[in-house]
Amino acid sequence: MAESSKPWVMRTYSGHSSAVASNALYRANLAKGQTGLSVAFDLPTQTGFDPDAPAAAGEVGKVGVPVAHLGHLRQLFDGIPLAEMNTSMTINATAAWLWALYLVLAEEQGADWRRLAGTTQNDIVKEYLSRGTYVFAPGPSKRLIVDMIAFAVDATPNWNPINVCSYHLQEAGATPVQEIAYALATAVDVLDAVRDSGKVDPARLDQVVGRISFFLNSGVRFVEEVAKVRAFTALWDEICRTRYGVEDPALRRFRYGVQVNSLGLTEQQPENNVTRIVLEMLGVTLSADARARAIQLPAWNEALGLPRPWDQQWSLRAQQVLAYETDLLEYPDLFAGSQVMDALVRALSEAARAELDDVLGLGGAFAAIEELKARLVASQAARVERIEAGDQVVVGVNRFTETAPSPLTAGAGVDAVLTVDPAVERELADEVAAWRAARDPDAVAAALAELRRVAASDDPADNVMAPTLALARAGGTTGEWTDALRQVYGDYRAPTGVRAGVGARGDAFARLVTRSRAIAERRGSPPRLLVAKPGLDGHSNGAEQIAVAARDAGFEVVYPGIRLSPDEIVAAARDEDVDLVGISILSGSHLSLVPRILEGLAAAGVTAPVVVGGIVSPADAQRLREAGVRAVYTPKDFALGQIMADMLALVEAQ
Repeated sequence: MAESSKPWVMRTYSGHSSAVASNALYRANLAKGQTGLSVAFDLPTQTGFDPDAPAAAGEVGKVGVPVAHLGHLRQLFDGIPLAEMNTSMTINATAAWLWALYLVLAEEQGADWRRLAGTTQNDIVKEYLSRGTYVFAPGPSKRLIVDMIAFAVDATPNWNPINVCSYHLQEAGATPVQEIAYALATAVDVLDAVRDSGKVDPARLDQVVGRISFFLNSGVRFVEEVAKVRAFTALWDEICRTRYGVEDPALRRFRYGVQVNSLGLTEQQPENNVTRIVLEMLGVTLSADARARAIQLPAWNEALGLPRPWDQQWSLRAQQVLAYETDLLEYPDLFAGSQVMDALVRALSEAARAELDDVLGLGGAFAAIEELKARLVASQAARVERIEAGDQVVVGVNRFTETAPSPLTAGAGVDAVLTVDPAVERELADEVAAWRAARDPDAVAAALAELRRVAASDDPADNVMAPTLALARAGGTTGEWTDALRQVYGDYRAPTGVRAGVGARGDAFARLVTRSRAIAERRGSPPRLLVAKPGLDGHSNGAEQIAVAARDAGFEVVYPGIRLSPDEIVAAARDEDVDLVGISILSGSHLSLVPRILEGLAAAGVTAPVVVGGIVSPADAQRLREAGVRAVYTPKDFALGQIMADMLALVEAQ
């Protein structure tokens, strides 16, 4: 028997409320046997706003930890030596800034940067395609990524400056072929840009290639997932050899981490999610030759709300049982010589190579954002349609729906998930104001001026990391760093990908179209729906599918995209003269944002009824209805035909 393999790095994606609270959570998780950290930042931090910014209202600390300055990072890693830790930071548009804070903190701890191990996600393409926490346009965003990689290759040789992330592509509906092709297209686009930037010695390009890492998803079809990671491994080795001339096999290794699928977690019978999570973990652990280097598992109740520490512990224990109780790590690759697996890998590789060539023919991932987004929206629409039709079985949702009451959720109400105290936002706003007042304003101003100069420069000798580090040391804030770059690069709104509907959805949708046409004949225009995404929440999959389905049901759809302020939503509803306003919020900020929209609509004289969709507890749903919302939809409401019928009824009743 071969020598046992070492277990993968075990992480839990976590962070909430404040840096102090998150530090307590991290230390508790490490004490339970977690072997790495995965930092979840809140939406203001991810999109470049300080806690006291108007755009951050209602979002602070909701889906991650707020970090506005170096003091917060000191609190976050208090008692945690960075030189001994493997840290993953899920940060993209503001990655250079958060990484600079991390480096300065390591400096304060006396750590050698060359010893630091970890990852900044830093994959902006998938933000345009799925997750939505971009700030700048593709060109400037690519520049920031190139500068980080150029800086890292010498300063932090054990750090992964980018983690090309196909995880969110699968969450957005990507097929395995699309997931492989679009992730590899992003990696190629970034590496080509680094190679052509003049910022890295050509002789060091193989070292750059060797620091490219990936972050994958793993769905419940775990046999196909095994084939997918084996195909990824083979194709990446091929690209490294043929496109970049990397001879060292160690530098061509496909190094990846994983969070298993969250898209398939269900609100109905959520206890089934435990089984799903464990099976999904097998997809990235069974094959020794293509095994994940780091794994983080979602919690069973993520379709209900923010998991509690106990929920995260359950997911960690699943990893530990597989790694330490089973004999999985005692054997070499279980699929070596398997004709079935080899055929699956070959088919996936051929299809993914063709899709990759198509994307490169469009100019690469950054240039093809609009086309790739549209393809993902179409793939997601097809998936949703299969589930609604019963062709894709989801246990407890469209089959085997009879159930006994679950002791995990029965009578628990909002205590089944973690909630964030609204006072956190007020306290952090006051704290950030005090931080700004206590620093040297001249040092901050000088660092910001240099950051703007370097950002506007085309000189290969200019790298944004130098002034970013200076700003971190001077006490700058997340909002100040981002605003300085906004002055140079401007803001950006990505394409929605909503081109047209799926088309033929069956008799139920045909009846909906008949009802819509009757409305149009009666008044001279079809029913008009505004699909609105308020706040900083960029997870737009649900909103996009509502928009696509509504078009198939005969609605005229107005969908301006993500991250709209309440005032912008009110103006769109008024100016477009809509019959219905549909609000999508997944960040937990519904109780702060929806009432503001309702008040604005009333003040503007808009009488269109309002419906809300998102991860909303029954108690919160009742509060929203009492405030004037006509209907609330949550993940259990998967039947788009019924949602469309409900919305048409609201229009017909006007």
